[in-house]
Amino acid sequence: MNPNLKYAQMIPGRSWNHNADKWKFPVIIDNMMNLEMLFQASILTGDPIYRDIAVKHADTTLANHFRDDYSSYHVVDYDPATGDVRMKCTAQGYSDDSFWSRGQAWGLYGFAQCYKYTGDHRYLNRSERIADFIMSLPNMPSDHIPYWDMKAPEVKDVRTSDPVAGVARDASAAAIMASGLYMLSEWMSPEKATRYRSYADSILDTLTASYRIPQGEKYGFILDHSIGHHPAGSEIDVPLNYADYYYLEALLRQSR
Repeated sequence: MNPNLKYAQMIPGRSWNHNADKWKFPVIIDNMMNLEMLFQASILTGDPIYRDIAVKHADTTLANHFRDDYSSYHVVDYDPATGDVRMKCTAQGYSDDSFWSRGQAWGLYGFAQCYKYTGDHRYLNRSERIADFIMSLPNMPSDHIPYWDMKAPEVKDVRTSDPVAGVARDASAAAIMASGLYMLSEWMSPEKATRYRSYADSILDTLTASYRIPQGEKYGFILDHSIGHHPAGSEIDVPLNYADYYYLEALLRQSR
């Protein structure tokens, strides 16, 4: 047996091959969204190996990706030989210790989804904690569409929900949050379910009223004003296909 196999089994799925001079085995919070395919693969094939991989990835992310306040890092880099964490940092957020909005949304949604497939209350609790963290941010704009990073320089010291003009919002993060909150609300107490659904309703109301693209414009996209990779100057204030996807999914969940 390969002596490194036991260490390799401790590491979740690798995310990227680029920046090899900086990272050895980078894993991003976004990958939580991919686990549904593995759970479904086990359901469809009857082979538990895919589910086991998904659970291992979720457990390792649970252990290493989060701070004490339940905010998450974007990237955790592992040593592939030992499984040790080498670095916790960002790629698409403002800084290593910032609250990159789409990353927080990926975590909220991803762990709710893991609970859906496993019934493991550790995942439900983590999703709930992330939701509460997001909703308690003092600088969250009153319309609940987050800034691209909630600790961007212009807003990190803001302690009011009055929107700060000129700071990019991220409709994609908002749509993911809304869909995740509707899913999470299915397993909450009536009081908390109402709170989560009301917050998600507010997001959808704003997206529909202020972020919809007029029919026939911008190549048929639905939502405008999303952020891809702000630090790289890529996809700034544009339509993104995954914003549209989770917006439609959130609308479907709202109607149930």
